[in-house]
Amino acid sequence: MYFRDIIGQDELKRQLIRSAREGTVPHARLFCGKAGTGAFPLALAFARYLNCTGRSETDACGRCPSCLKYNGLIHPDLHFIFPIVTAERKKQRCDDYLPEWRSFLATHTYFDLNLWLSHMDASNRQALIYARESEDILHKFRLRICEAAFRVLLIWMPERMQPACANKLLKMIEEPPQNTLIWMVSEEPDRILGTVLSRAQRMNVGPIAAEALAAMLEAPPHELSPAEAGQQARLSHGDYLRMMENIHAGEENEFFLQQFIRIMRNSWARNVKEMKGFAEEMAGIGRERQKNFLAYCQHLIRENFIYRFDSGEMNYMTPAEQSFSSRFAAYVNERNVFDFVSILSEAGRQIAQNGHAKMIFFDLALQITVLLKK
Repeated sequence: MYFRDIIGQDELKRQLIRSAREGTVPHARLFCGKAGTGAFPLALAFARYLNCTGRSETDACGRCPSCLKYNGLIHPDLHFIFPIVTAERKKQRCDDYLPEWRSFLATHTYFDLNLWLSHMDASNRQALIYARESEDILHKFRLRICEAAFRVLLIWMPERMQPACANKLLKMIEEPPQNTLIWMVSEEPDRILGTVLSRAQRMNVGPIAAEALAAMLEAPPHELSPAEAGQQARLSHGDYLRMMENIHAGEENEFFLQQFIRIMRNSWARNVKEMKGFAEEMAGIGRERQKNFLAYCQHLIRENFIYRFDSGEMNYMTPAEQSFSSRFAAYVNERNVFDFVSILSEAGRQIAQNGHAKMIFFDLALQITVLLKK
């Protein structure tokens, strides 16, 4: 990945390039941001840039020996740690997944855990960074740097490190070997072990500018009209993955909308039989889709609350969502909006912790019956 592959984020690119040229690169850095904002490609592009021997004012050259090895992610001084599943006895460490990881990064500049799990054929399974990874890294870092100016360890999703792994890496993060950089890329930094968090310099990667996303959609291969590109960029909230999901996943969004309408109508009518049917159906769609649905519900609750103020520029809904909201928005108000968000967030947390999905969704429907009457 190069800086030129990253949409927008021009100021962050300038900061990173300036730090490389001034020699003020921190040995431990935490890139924080949603998957669709470009935190991981920024970190990887920066690693390439640092080790490029023919870099320009704006990017790596792509021709030097270091860049050629970075092209295939086979540089001997570039190391990765990432969440994996260990169902197969022969695949117990990140290094066992390196062929899949390299092929995945070759086709995905922007990605999230769902895409990675799907690439591994491990959807709906728990992915973690296991304690044994720390032993592998400590062993590798006892060796000399092979050829690069900087050896780079890139940890994707450190919030998924087992505590034993994080604790073993603490000393190395605080005092790494000479010319060794440890960079972490996190979507949920609050879940990272505090002692790890305090040892890394943080860089927040915010939403991508709507103008940059729209310009990308107007160009090949998408070639959307300026009006459509602008609308899609606005609906994305600066998240490339969300934007592409909105473009390509109309059926999924329609399913979520219909389920949202269903739970709200059943809860309003206090139809316990239908609530149970809803809970049973949602329990069968898979844990990742369940979490995505609950996130979608929070989005619609927010939009319905804003809709009441008749402020179009603040609303981010599709025509179908607006059609339903024209009637439903009256039931989302200042007395219940925070409670709605709270119970949906709690349900999402319970799903993420492998709670009993049927019970979680049935209990959610019961709580909504109370909130709709507020």
